[in-house]
Amino acid sequence: MLFCVGLGPPSLNVAKMTYIAEVVDLFCGIGGLSHGFKRAGFRVVGGFDVDQTCKFAFEHNNEAKLNVADVAELTAADIHSCFTGKLPTVLAGCAPCQPFSKYKNRYGEDPRWNLVSRFADLAAEVFPDFVTMENVPQLLKYQDGHVFQYLCNRLKSSGYSVWFNVENATNYGVPQNRERLVLLARKGGDIAFPVRTSQTTNVRDAISHFPCLNAGETDENDPMHKCSMLSSKNLKRIRASIPGGTWKDWPENLITDCHKRKSGQSYGSVYGRMSWDKPSPTMTTQCYGFGNGRFGHPDQDRAISLREAASLQSFPPDYQFVKQGEAVTMKTGGRWIGNAVPVKLAEGIGHGVRVSINGG
Repeated sequence: MLFCVGLGPPSLNVAKMTYIAEVVDLFCGIGGLSHGFKRAGFRVVGGFDVDQTCKFAFEHNNEAKLNVADVAELTAADIHSCFTGKLPTVLAGCAPCQPFSKYKNRYGEDPRWNLVSRFADLAAEVFPDFVTMENVPQLLKYQDGHVFQYLCNRLKSSGYSVWFNVENATNYGVPQNRERLVLLARKGGDIAFPVRTSQTTNVRDAISHFPCLNAGETDENDPMHKCSMLSSKNLKRIRASIPGGTWKDWPENLITDCHKRKSGQSYGSVYGRMSWDKPSPTMTTQCYGFGNGRFGHPDQDRAISLREAASLQSFPPDYQFVKQGEAVTMKTGGRWIGNAVPVKLAEGIGHGVRVSINGG
């Protein structure tokens, strides 16, 4: 089954652009990883994901087709059909991290863990010039490390040099504390590391310029700048919250019953406001909920908006998630953004590949 032949919007004139390499993005979502590579000078030639709601955002911002397909069922021929053969090739992917996340303890019940192994097999079969993968650090320990070791061994036995490390997105200009396991592999040569930046950034840099909102409101000029409603009690709670504080700062009558129990005493990061001059916490798929983490706005009495969450993931301000005139639900937008690879982290990975191509 061929997916990618004849793809790309008619307006894309690739002949006038100079690219360093071509990228196929597996588990591409709305295109955070692809967009980072695009900003680093790569041509994105195709993406694959089972979530068809990501199609517009991926295609509109990355000028490549999202093929709605299960990566577990892809063949090497499907992926090869995307590459033109005229430039070095990169196979990128971020398999769903939920099976390995520290927020999920019952790993064995989630069948998605085997997608990492499938990615390893596809990489070996496609045999691109470069392979990169991003996931949560817990993958290193899952099943005593056997799943990740399979990926590394499969690449090495196929002729790749392999580098991996746990990287914090803050080192790449992302205004968010987000630790991720990053792997880079190169066929037949040494691999350069991702390129970090000396630039530091924080919540203020990322979201202070957005228009003010009340809880439950949407900016009339941007359907993504919308935030969740708050109950009357949660409105009182956020008003009693201080940036960087916890629910322990509240008066007794506002503390939830679950936090009064001994089992809930350690959950200090929920119902919290962000601090202006620090990076944000990790954006999750529930980053729009005040009670789901430290996702309260630093001084407005609401949780952060979807657009603010996207900015904290380093998506550029003109990244269009929906067609003009369309709305998005909080749940869908939260899933898109929380699952995305931070754009600037991906850009740093792309620059590492670029150094390798240029002989660094």
